[in-house]
Amino acid sequence: MTEKFIMAGTTPLHLCDSGEGEKCLVLLHGYLESMLVWEDFIPLLYKKVRVVTLDLPGHGISMVTGECHTMEFLADVVAEAMRVLGVERFTVVGHSMGGYVALALAERHAERLEGLVLLSSTPNPDTEFKRENRRREIALVKSGKKELLARVAPAAGFAASNRARMKDYIEDLTEQVHVTEDEGIVALLNGMIERKDQNEMLRQSSLRQLFILGRKDEYITEEVANAMVGNHPQAEVVWLDESGHMGFLEEPERTAAALLDFVGITAEKVDETE
Repeated sequence: MTEKFIMAGTTPLHLCDSGEGEKCLVLLHGYLESMLVWEDFIPLLYKKVRVVTLDLPGHGISMVTGECHTMEFLADVVAEAMRVLGVERFTVVGHSMGGYVALALAERHAERLEGLVLLSSTPNPDTEFKRENRRREIALVKSGKKELLARVAPAAGFAASNRARMKDYIEDLTEQVHVTEDEGIVALLNGMIERKDQNEMLRQSSLRQLFILGRKDEYITEEVANAMVGNHPQAEVVWLDESGHMGFLEEPERTAAALLDFVGITAEKVDETE
């Protein structure tokens, strides 16, 4: 994996690119994360497909460009970054907030996509209750109390039954919250508050779609996930039975196999090229 900075239009962007592979997977991280969250997952993929990860503007060490980073702005940045890398078409994998960006990519740049994967994410807009929670988070950050997010959010992403064995990952994610710029957190919270309902767009899209969902997810409960699956018969679905919201860390091999299968890399094809 080669780490670099590029200019995606006028936005400086921090990314990693494995550089080789007929198929390309672009992995978009979630809220309060960065591309570092994929570090242990990438080795399950990069010998078989090209893998690109990046810090979405506002998180990691990519630039904060304003008080509100809309999902549409982030999608345009990703599309431009892939153009700069010379990748004409790719499959986008969006984890949580990264899924919201992936949906905006499908809406605005469908011709660039070979497929769309929502990994513990949803096309549903925020409920008013969720919007109010995000406004409270903005108030916390602006009042200098970001450590309250760091205390709660990382552990809540994992199934309760996995938290002990995921202790190191929880510590890493906690540190990630501490080093994320306050302005970036606020910009992305504002962007998520503004995001729209993408259900109809998804139903009308001709793109291949995959939902990867954790049965023990406390953010997207099994009830909500089942309703989403029922509303989108056009999508393929993979359930991670022992995962919460962080399935690519909780069940990495299962998640990687689902992604490789989705892009058409079978076990036989892998054997032939290794």
